[in-house]
Amino acid sequence: MCGTNRSRAFNLSWLLCVFVFLLGKASCAVTYDRKAIVINGQRRILISGSIHYPRSVPEMWPDLIQKAKDGGLDVIQTYVFWNGHEPSRGTVEMQRFTQKIVSMMKSEGLFEWQGGPIILSQIENEFGPMEYNMGAAGKSYAYWAAKMAVGLNTGVPWVMCKETDAPDPVIDTCNGYYCDYFSPNKPYKPKMWTEAWTGWYTEFGGAVPHRPVEDMAFSVARFIQKGGSFINYYMYHGGTNFGRTAGGPFIATSYDYDAPIDEFGMLRQPKWGHLKDLHRAIKLSEKALVSSDPVATSLGSYQQSYVYRSAGACAAFLSNYNPNSYAKVAFNGMHYDLPPWSISILPDCRNAVYNTAKIGSQTSQMNMVPAGSFSWQSYNEETNSFDDSSFTTVGMLEQINVTRDTTDYLCVNIDQDENFLKTGQYPALTVFSAGHALHVFINGQLSGSVYGSLEGPKLTYSGSAKLWAGRVLGPVVLNGLNEGKRDLTWQKWTYTVGLKGEALKLHSLSGSSSVEWMEGRSMSQKQPLTWYKAFFNAPGGVEPLALDMNSMGKGQVWINGQSIGRYWAAYKASGNCGGCSYTGTFNENKCRTNCGEASQRWYHVPRSWLNPTGNLIVVFEEWDGNPNGIALVKRTESLLQNCVGQNWCSVAVTPEVFGGDPCPGVMKKLSVEAICQ
Repeated sequence: MCGTNRSRAFNLSWLLCVFVFLLGKASCAVTYDRKAIVINGQRRILISGSIHYPRSVPEMWPDLIQKAKDGGLDVIQTYVFWNGHEPSRGTVEMQRFTQKIVSMMKSEGLFEWQGGPIILSQIENEFGPMEYNMGAAGKSYAYWAAKMAVGLNTGVPWVMCKETDAPDPVIDTCNGYYCDYFSPNKPYKPKMWTEAWTGWYTEFGGAVPHRPVEDMAFSVARFIQKGGSFINYYMYHGGTNFGRTAGGPFIATSYDYDAPIDEFGMLRQPKWGHLKDLHRAIKLSEKALVSSDPVATSLGSYQQSYVYRSAGACAAFLSNYNPNSYAKVAFNGMHYDLPPWSISILPDCRNAVYNTAKIGSQTSQMNMVPAGSFSWQSYNEETNSFDDSSFTTVGMLEQINVTRDTTDYLCVNIDQDENFLKTGQYPALTVFSAGHALHVFINGQLSGSVYGSLEGPKLTYSGSAKLWAGRVLGPVVLNGLNEGKRDLTWQKWTYTVGLKGEALKLHSLSGSSSVEWMEGRSMSQKQPLTWYKAFFNAPGGVEPLALDMNSMGKGQVWINGQSIGRYWAAYKASGNCGGCSYTGTFNENKCRTNCGEASQRWYHVPRSWLNPTGNLIVVFEEWDGNPNGIALVKRTESLLQNCVGQNWCSVAVTPEVFGGDPCPGVMKKLSVEAICQ
C-alpha cells in the first residue's frame, strides 16, 4: 500500500521584503503618517506587485522586473522562502539570492538600504484569525513577534496583515478582493492593502479561477478613492511551484493566479495594459491624494463622487456601484457616463482620463504550438522492494513523521496468510487515511486507488481484495474472511520511505544509466508506478516552453535532473464554469474555466534548464497514463485587438499574427477599423 502526500513550502514571514522602484535615488529614509508611507520626507501613493523569486528561474527575473516597471509599479513584494534557503535542517544558504537581487536592484538604479532596496518589512502573515482561536496564547505570541521585529532596528516600518490589534508602531493592513472598507487600528497609521488578489490559485480537481480586469481595477480605484495609499497586487506574477514546493495539499504546480504577468512571464492582456492605465491615472492624481482628505457626495442612488482638493491640486473619483445599469451623473457643471460597476478618475476634477470598465489596451490570446515529441523507454518500479530505509513496527504511523517530507511516497507492507475462503467471495478491504491519495497493491498488482480533494482531503478506500492465499499489501480491515473481520491496524507493518527509482536517482543523467530500460514493443504501456525517460533537443526560438501532460494520470516530471513539478492530469476539474460578468462582488468561484478538463494541462519548462541538444526528460507515472501523448509546446501570442488606445502602431500582415492561414493560395483582404474619441 503506497500513500502519497504533498509537501508544504513554508515561508519565513518575518523576512518578507518589499523592494521599491523609484529611479535615480541612492539612499532613502522611510517613515509613515496617517496618509501614506513617507519616503525622503514625501508622502507617496505606492503601487506594488508580488513576484516570488523561487517561483521563477533567475534568468526570468530581469524581464519580470522590467515588465513590472513598465506596468507602472513602484514596488516589488517578495517572500523569502525559507525552504529554499535551508533545504535540510542546519544547512543554510543565503548568499546566492542576496547577492543576485541586490546586484539586480543596483543595475536598475534603485534604492539601496543596508544591502538592499527595502522600504517595508512584514512579521507574520494573516495570523489574526489564528490568534482569535488561540486566545491569550495567540495574543501573547503576536505581541512578542511584533516587539521582536521592531527590536531589529531595520530602519523601515513593519506591517502585520489581517492583525487588527497590531501593536504600535507596527501597521495593520488588509488582504482580500476588496479593502475599501478597511481602516487601520489607529488614526495615525496609513490605509494599506498588502494583498489585492488578482485571481486565485488552481487546485487539482478544481476549475481554473479568473478575475475580470474591470473588477480588479474597480476594487483598486475604490480603495484609493476612500483614502488608501498603498496597494500590492497578489500576485503580479505568480509563476510555478517547481518540484515539491506547492503550498499545501492539492495545490496545482501552476501558481499563475490569473496575474497581469502570466506563469510563463508573458503579459496577460488586457489585464496588464488596463492596470497600467489605471496606475497612470492614479499617479496623475497623487499630489491631491496625499495632501487632503476626500469629500464624498451622493450623485444618485448608487452613485458617488470623492473629491480631493488642496492648494494647486484637485482630483475626483466618480463611482457607479450599480452592477446592472449605466448612469449619467452631473459633476462640476458637466455630465459623465458611467458604465455599471465602474469608477472614472478625473486627475484635474474635470477630464475623465480613465474608467475602470472601459478597456483601452490591446487584447491577446495565448496559444500552445507543438514543438516536439519523444521516443520513450520505461522502467517498472518494484512494489515489493525493500531497502536500507525499510523498517518494521506495530501499528500505523503518520506519513510526514516517517518520510520527514523528503518524498511524496510511503509504502506500507504487510504479510498475512488466509486459508481457502469458504464463501468463494473476495473479502472486502477498507482503508481510512488523511493523505491525499492511496494506491492499494495485492500480490504485486494494483487493486485500486482513491484520492480526496482540497475541500475534503480525508479519504476512504473500500474495495474487493482479490486474495485467496498469499500476501496482502496495505489493508487495514478485511471483511468477509472465514473468521469474519480482521483488523490489521495493529499488526506488524513494514515501511519503506520513498521509491526505489528515487533512491537510484533515475531522474538524473547518471542515475538513469544505472538500470536497464525497456523500449519498443518491450516498453511498459499504461502501467502504474512506471518510470519513463527520453532525450530531446531544445526547440529553436525564444518562446516559453511547456509540456502537454494531458495523456498522463498522476506523477512528477524532471528535465535534466530538475523537477518541473507534480502533474495530475487525470483529476478532472469540477465546479461551475458558466458565464462571467465583471459586475457585482467577485469571489474565487465566480469566473472559472476548464470544467470537465484537466485542472492543469501545461507545465512550464524553463528554457534556461535546457541544453541545445541531448536533454533528458524523466516522468514517474503513478497511474496508467500514456506517455506517447506527451508533447513539448511553445507558448505564443495572438493579438485579438491591437493598437487600442495608441496614437499610432504597426501590425505585421502575416498568417502567424492572424492565427494561421485557413485557405492558402487565396488572396486576403485586411480590414482596419479606426474609432476616434
